Amino acid sequence: MRPHATLRSSPDRTVSGGVHDGAMTRNAAVKKARRPEIRPPVLAPFMDPALEPDGDYDGMEFTGLDLAGQDGGGAHFLDCRLDGVALDETRLTRARFVDTVLTGVRGVGTDLAEAVLRDTEVLDARMGGVQLHGARLERVMIRGGKIDYLNLRQAGLKDVVFESVVLAEPDFGGAALERVEFHDCVLKGVDFSGARMTDVDLRGATRLEIARGTEGLRGAVISPPQLMDLAGHFAAHLGVRVEN
Repeated sequence: MRPHATLRSSPDRTVSGGVHDGAMTRNAAVKKARRPEIRPPVLAPFMDPALEPDGDYDGMEFTGLDLAGQDGGGAHFLDCRLDGVALDETRLTRARFVDTVLTGVRGVGTDLAEAVLRDTEVLDARMGGVQLHGARLERVMIRGGKIDYLNLRQAGLKDVVFESVVLAEPDFGGAALERVEFHDCVLKGVDFSGARMTDVDLRGATRLEIARGTEGLRGAVISPPQLMDLAGHFAAHLGVRVEN
C-alpha cells in the first residue's frame, strides 16, 4: 500500500505531526524546552599557561585568551565563564561544561566530540567546523552569532534552545532531539538524515532550508508557511510528481 499523508491545521494555525506506519498523525501540543538557570559564583581568573587534558576548572574566568591548538580533552568546567576566547583547533573532546557561560568565543575546527554541555549558555559565538558529534547537550541555550558546518551527528539534544543564531549547513544526522526550539534562527542547508525528534519546534526559524533528511522531521512542529516551502521535499520523499 502506498503511504499517504494527512495534514491538519490546529486552531493556533500550527501544523504538528509525525509519520507512523505510512500515515501522518496529529500530535499533542509541543512541549517547551527547559532553559538553563545559571547563577555563577565569584570567579577567579585562569592563570595557568595552558589547558591540561583532564583538567579540573571550578569557578574560573577565561577572558580574552588564545587557547588555539591547546589540549583540554576530558577537562571539567564547572561554574566557569569563557569570554572572548579563541578556540581554533582546540581539543576539548569528552570535556564537560556545567553551569558555564561561553560569550563571544570564536574559532575554526574546535573539537568537542563526545563532550557534555549541561546548564550552559553559548552567546554570540563566531565559529566554523565545530565538532560536536556524539556530544550530549541538556538545558543549553545557543543565542546570537553564526556557526558554520556545525557537526552534531549522533548527538543527543534535550531541552536545547537556538535563538537569533545563523546555522550554515548544520549536520544533525542520526541525532536525537527532544524539546528543542528554534527562535528567530536561520538554518541553511541543514541535514536531518536519520534524526529522531520529539517535541522539536521549528516554527520560529525565519529560514528553514533542508538539504537532506526530510524524513527526519517526524516528531517536529512547523508552521503552515514552512509547510508550503517544504512541499517539494515532502513530495519527493513520498514519490509524488507535481505537474501542470
